[in-house]
Amino acid sequence: MLTLGVYHTLKIDRSTQVGLFLTNGTDDVLLPLKYVPKTFEIGDELTVFVYLDHEERPVATTLKPYITLDDFAFLRVNYTNKFGAFLDWGLEKDLFVPFKEQAREMEQGKRYLVHLYLDKKTNRLVASSKLNQFLNLETASFQIGEEVHLIISHVTDMGINVIINGTHKGLVYKNEVYIDKIRPGDKTKGYIKLIRPDGKIDVTFTKVGVESIEENAQFVLDELKASRGFLRLTDNSHPEEIKTVLKMSKKAFKKAIGTLYRQKLIEIKEDGVYLVK
Repeated sequence: MLTLGVYHTLKIDRSTQVGLFLTNGTDDVLLPLKYVPKTFEIGDELTVFVYLDHEERPVATTLKPYITLDDFAFLRVNYTNKFGAFLDWGLEKDLFVPFKEQAREMEQGKRYLVHLYLDKKTNRLVASSKLNQFLNLETASFQIGEEVHLIISHVTDMGINVIINGTHKGLVYKNEVYIDKIRPGDKTKGYIKLIRPDGKIDVTFTKVGVESIEENAQFVLDELKASRGFLRLTDNSHPEEIKTVLKMSKKAFKKAIGTLYRQKLIEIKEDGVYLVK
């Protein structure tokens, strides 16, 4: 049987009144008529997503789901009943979340961060908002400064909780967040800042170390050029003002203009920073 919840590239084996039967040479699956391309030939390859239809039969679709097997996504609840919640994941058949897999009882119309997994007992694709069971709680082997893939989990008073590379939990501290709009389920890149003795991981959205200084310096330089060679920011500017204008911390700003000054690309005066012409 073809693996459910993932994309497959399959060959067209035969055409019938109900659609095309696709094959990998061993297993076949139906691509319903409504998803059949206008032109095709037997033997052509198609990339399709495979899941179970309303009658619990494997079926292929050319629709693109919002989540795939072993991934995370922020999905909206279409409706609930006595068995659980049913999420909109971009396909005809809603994605089921049983009550036992809900971190808190789900409500219709609200969105939740969930993980998609294959229930081995029923061989059905199921979602869960109890995320810790799908994460590695062992100490991570990330390197400081390593670029990683982040999924925004939720926002707290301390900062933004994230999922790192789909395997570990991490935290971006509130005073290091310089992105205006952060929503659960958003995917972005980040960098490992610190792995603590207790295994907790600090993450940042900006590069760390010398490389970050160079990147910030280039950003300030670009902003100067876009602002006719002048930025009304100085060492005495309030951190919030710097954050609003440049989306970086005051510490990062000072390091950046220090780099540009040493390279004789800017002048620093009482009223702001000037681009050297």
